[in-house]
Amino acid sequence: MGLAASIGLVVVHEQVFQLRHLTPATLLGKGQVEIAGIALTAAGVDVVVVDAALTPVQQRNLETAWNCKVIDRTGLILDIFGARARTREGALQVELAHLEYQRSRLVRSWTHLERQRGGFGFLGGPGETQIEADRRLIGDRIVRLKAELEEVRRTRGLHRGARKKVPYPIVALVGYTNAGKSTLFNALTGATVMAEDQLFATLDPTMRGLVLPSGRNIILSDTVGFISELPTELVAAFRATLEEVAEADLLLHVRDVSHPDTEAQAKDVRNVLNRMAKEGALDEDWPARTLEVLNKADALGGVEHVVQGDGVAVSALTGEGLPRLLEEIDARLAARLEVVDLEIPVSDGAKIAWAYRHGEVLSREDGEEHVKLRLRLSAVDKARFEAL
Repeated sequence: MGLAASIGLVVVHEQVFQLRHLTPATLLGKGQVEIAGIALTAAGVDVVVVDAALTPVQQRNLETAWNCKVIDRTGLILDIFGARARTREGALQVELAHLEYQRSRLVRSWTHLERQRGGFGFLGGPGETQIEADRRLIGDRIVRLKAELEEVRRTRGLHRGARKKVPYPIVALVGYTNAGKSTLFNALTGATVMAEDQLFATLDPTMRGLVLPSGRNIILSDTVGFISELPTELVAAFRATLEEVAEADLLLHVRDVSHPDTEAQAKDVRNVLNRMAKEGALDEDWPARTLEVLNKADALGGVEHVVQGDGVAVSALTGEGLPRLLEEIDARLAARLEVVDLEIPVSDGAKIAWAYRHGEVLSREDGEEHVKLRLRLSAVDKARFEAL
């Protein structure tokens, strides 16, 4: 229901069927199709959403039986994604996913045409010809879209390369859709990213700079929300939106602790990340660099009413708990740094400035000829300073 409501559909009827076995023609049994048809007619339903993956044949047969439009879970999610995409990358990804989905369903568009004609065996009917022509057009468009997406990803790769030269640590927000990631992102950075109480409000990766209490600069990244049983078409098409997760120094797993299914949602997120790790898109030790952020504590009466464990309870809406979250992010990133002692000539102001810009200065001792600094540096920055 949440998916349907998030795109503006008014749910007037819902029904759950227990299936002993799947019927190839209609998914549901014959009696179940008839029972649902009576209820749908009485409710005046225009669109039926089946919370499962339908084959093209099942979709067509159910539309015929119920005399209304039928879409499955994948089709609904694609429609939501299409309504939410804002950037060129997001729009390309949505179109690619749509085309991949539609290619297997072309037969539905041409059922009014004859599929076979008498005569020579090598002559197909006009419907077959139209389907093949459409498949070629869609195939050509898919090839072009993939080429354009690769160009976009190449550009994003260059941007990431430039950030690594700075380099500021990247902290990525991950979590189930509608967990409050964008609201938290806005609260921490002062940005105005679209944050709505709806599923998949964020599809396009957004990044902003943020200064931690220690003075360390980081880049905070907002990412697309996860969902259970994410269609395979979307896993492939939206790979680029999760690239920032793979590059991140720290993952903030944002959870809606006020949701009754918060544990199941958290498990779904971990399953997606584990799948990315198995596919080589994410390193295996991602759990070690993940911090759970228990959001929407205000709905439970405040952070003191949340069982926090190893996580940090916050309310992105009221700001409660955010100072502690920033301190925890600071501590987690600092634990990954080395304590280094540097001795820099007083006259070399550029190197002193570089040390302050890239490290966390713990102490400073000014001499007549040298400045002694003790600071925390990443291994990359330490090597870079030695090269200087």
